[in-house]
Amino acid sequence: MGLKEKRDSLNDPGDLPHLKNLSYSEDGKETKMSRKIFIFDTTLRDGEQSPGASLNAAEKMEIARQLAKLNVDIIEAGNPISSLADFEAVDAIAQEIKGPTICALARCVAGDINRAGEAVKRAEKPMVHVYIGVSDIHIEGQLRKTREQVLKMAVSSVERAKSMCHEVEFSPMDAARAEPGYLYEIVEATIEAGATVINIPDTVGYAVPEQFAQLISDIQQNVPSMSKARLSVHCHDDLGMATSNSLNAVKAGATQIECAMNGMGERAGNTALEEVVMAIRIRGDYLDAHTDVKTQEIMNTSRLVSRLMGFPVPPNKAIVGRNAFAHSSGVHQDGILKKRSTYEIMNPEDVGLHKSEIVLTSRSGRHALRHRLSELGYDLDDEQINRAYERFLKVADKKKQIFDEDLAAIVDDEIPGIPQTYRLEYIQIRTGTGDVPTATIGLRKGDEIIEEKANGDGPVDAAYKAIDKLTGVKTELTDYSLNAATKGKDAMGEVLVRIKHNDRLIIGHGASTDIIEASAKAYVNAINKMLY
Repeated sequence: MGLKEKRDSLNDPGDLPHLKNLSYSEDGKETKMSRKIFIFDTTLRDGEQSPGASLNAAEKMEIARQLAKLNVDIIEAGNPISSLADFEAVDAIAQEIKGPTICALARCVAGDINRAGEAVKRAEKPMVHVYIGVSDIHIEGQLRKTREQVLKMAVSSVERAKSMCHEVEFSPMDAARAEPGYLYEIVEATIEAGATVINIPDTVGYAVPEQFAQLISDIQQNVPSMSKARLSVHCHDDLGMATSNSLNAVKAGATQIECAMNGMGERAGNTALEEVVMAIRIRGDYLDAHTDVKTQEIMNTSRLVSRLMGFPVPPNKAIVGRNAFAHSSGVHQDGILKKRSTYEIMNPEDVGLHKSEIVLTSRSGRHALRHRLSELGYDLDDEQINRAYERFLKVADKKKQIFDEDLAAIVDDEIPGIPQTYRLEYIQIRTGTGDVPTATIGLRKGDEIIEEKANGDGPVDAAYKAIDKLTGVKTELTDYSLNAATKGKDAMGEVLVRIKHNDRLIIGHGASTDIIEASAKAYVNAINKMLY
């Protein structure tokens, strides 16, 4: 029986209850329909609130472009009232990024909402997200108001936001600790005021999965207007249960998850986008759900967020950690070699881990390099390719083989995306037992090469003091970390530094097979960002 005949034969689906949730593909096979789960990405807003994370406008735009490639449904681009820079970043993202809805956050304060509406008004699909605390802990302890006052503020704020754009999300903050009856009342009132999405936040990560799922069910049963709005959840990971709480909420009827790449966010972070998306992809049968996320872009997105925010991904991190698809046990290796599914429930390719058939060495040409960089998600022009290739050859002369992590480090180091006021030309270090470490640094500033020498407690300290002399900039180094991009004695060293200048934290990145050179490059990169 073909597709048309099958459809025609179902005169009354009520007679065939087991077929009610079936659809038919063009080859006539029966397929079960599932609910679409909207993915609301808050990496650029809540994710950037991670202590130590900081993004400039260009970096925010770079992540927004990648999130569009990832095909998330909503990008929460920022909180426009917080600063002029954040307003301008949200406005720029709203104008350029097509596809996802662009959302701006606002407190239930008229000025915040006006600013948010202004920031997203030029978006293809704008949204304003308003929030206010609804637990007695928040109402009495932080807001110093009554429940009635908070209810009026919520309703008037939704109405104001609705006058600016059609899509309005309302979040009753700390809902997991709110009195249920009052929570139902404020949700009902804000839907009637025009909210198209109701987001239930577990703001402090207090809920446990069964309790949170019950809360989602209770809201649907006790809020008559809930069918008029999409039901969303936003879970924090203070007790390590954000992913579990979000998935249990989906099982209970929620159709949107708010999350951040790599689980970035306040305190212990948010629900990790990669975890819920892949859980839904692999266990969609159990959850009766699917997303429209292009999972092959997960690794590219994870690496970009990690690099720009300066937070390395732990090796054992689910989905995106470097050990997520690695096997060291002999039993596991034997099973994988015989049949991959014995110990892997996902294909590495599904999250964007490509297994290249091109082995890159010093004999490889520009075409091979461009091809591999394209597979890794880098879209470079000819000038950038030439710069990357020159650095590639220098590294390849020192290593037998260049790995993907090496390429990422090379491109990140050579194509920083901001004006280079200073560029490291050379570095000479003299150190040894009994000697005072001395660094001689040469920086290019425009067409001029300037040089300075300094002593220090160690070679890195000496290099940084020489750079300070050359640039004349006074900063405070607050953090320094060194990681190997790959395994082996010839691995590229990646250095991340954080400097403090006028109460601003700025992240710098540098890479080289010489860790002192990588350290100097990271420091110069941070100073260039500060000047930019």
